[in-house]
Amino acid sequence: MDSIDLKILRELVKDGRISNNRLSEKVGLSPSPCWQRQRRLEESGVIRGYQAIIDQEAMGAPETALIEVSLDRHGGYRLEQVCEQIAAFPEVLEVHITSGEFDCFVKVAVSSTRGYEEFLREKLYTIPHIRASRSAFSLRCFKNELSYVP
Repeated sequence: MDSIDLKILRELVKDGRISNNRLSEKVGLSPSPCWQRQRRLEESGVIRGYQAIIDQEAMGAPETALIEVSLDRHGGYRLEQVCEQIAAFPEVLEVHITSGEFDCFVKVAVSSTRGYEEFLREKLYTIPHIRASRSAFSLRCFKNELSYVP
């Protein structure tokens, strides 16, 4: 990957719907080589996909809860399976296996504190092997990037 590829990636992170002509202008290539580089980045898996970013408030879930989840220390389950079950809930935005005091970190979009309580009671706590959770609400987000390009 060279500096032109990195320029392409930086522009695509800013605007995944940018036209090839505009992208080629911004990175200093003619359209055909720019398109070929972008396709190569997609085919190699560097670019994993494109997606729309939806306003949570418009969807009726303006609050973001950040949850630290601890699991039982007994055998008989795989941490990955528990995380996959959590990730299957549509309001869950992120699930990470973590190091430290808790086992996974979950970011979830909810309507309110009552919506969060319902998520805990009706969804999260129905998953076997969850011992405890600790949570906080995001009061305001200052940065929310999906990708990092050096």
